[in-house]
Amino acid sequence: MEFKINSKHFEKLLSKVFPAIPAKTPMAILQNFLFDIKDGLLTVYATDMEIAIKSHLNIASERNKQFIVPGKLLYETVRALPDTIITFSLEENSQLKLTTDRGIYNLSYFETKDYPGIPEIPIDKEISIPSDDLKRAIEKTSFAVSDEDMRPAMTGILLDFADDGLRFVATDGHRLVKYVKKTYQTDLRQQYIIPKKAIHILSKFLSDGEIKVNLTKSHASFKLSDLEFVTRLIGEKYPNYNSVIPLENENILTIKRADLISSIRRMMVFAGEDNKQVRLSIEPNALRISTENIDTSSSATENLDCDYKGDPMVIGFNVFYFNDMTTHVDSENLIFKLHSPTKACLIEPSEMSEDEEILMLLMPVRLNN
Repeated sequence: MEFKINSKHFEKLLSKVFPAIPAKTPMAILQNFLFDIKDGLLTVYATDMEIAIKSHLNIASERNKQFIVPGKLLYETVRALPDTIITFSLEENSQLKLTTDRGIYNLSYFETKDYPGIPEIPIDKEISIPSDDLKRAIEKTSFAVSDEDMRPAMTGILLDFADDGLRFVATDGHRLVKYVKKTYQTDLRQQYIIPKKAIHILSKFLSDGEIKVNLTKSHASFKLSDLEFVTRLIGEKYPNYNSVIPLENENILTIKRADLISSIRRMMVFAGEDNKQVRLSIEPNALRISTENIDTSSSATENLDCDYKGDPMVIGFNVFYFNDMTTHVDSENLIFKLHSPTKACLIEPSEMSEDEEILMLLMPVRLNN
């Protein structure tokens, strides 16, 4: 059996599927690509049992065949080739021979009987989302996902189909982001948690066009152009995030986003990895930002103009979390809604488009005296 593929087209296909091949696994068979040739279509598939990816391209082949090939070896070989035509030949001794105008490369191939199949996702809860919308939602929320395996529900992004639209929620217990896309109004009232690893890989595939999303209790499937991405969902109940969002934060601070971000980045330099604290001393029309590092005997203080309506307040935050929050809001001005130095602070953009809403919550820290 023989077929030919352009090396760069094939490299592009393999680069999409390769992230599903685990670097380490007790199941050695998972470190292979599955090739499925049927009616002139080559589909390449890989899985680590948590995620699965498959992509395809047309080839000239008169026979149908399934086999598996060592994933990393094939991918690295194809990546190292120049733009050329590769002739694939399946030899009788279970050898896959790759022939180009410069050389011959031999790999072993194996039968597929023990290779796990891709989960079948029934098309009963399919929605279509522009890739740009999904990418924006991921960018606005993924930074707040927890890394702590002790709280598995918080190690992913929540997709919450609610009355006001499709909500994307992420929290690590110290900060929370709720991004709402109001244009997605459905009768579906369900919650699904997409794991952080799946979100990271999926975001790389998003460019232009529509993406079709199919959801079940255990899996989610994302289909776009020539690629299908399947992930196992986190089967835990997500925390009641609405219950931690304060309703009466009556002290309102409005400030230019660019000025604040610039100042906070300088505070990060002085705070260091051990201290991490930034102090905000807020008075009408005046904000003083400061930090100090006792270990290095260094400190920094800056004064910024602002608009503040409320009682004078001194409140502290983790400077790195604070930076994350402010850099993920794209508005000329930021609005901070505060209640007291020990209560959660809400952060919102001063302007939002009609079809979306974003709300961020950041917990304060106890300041060192």
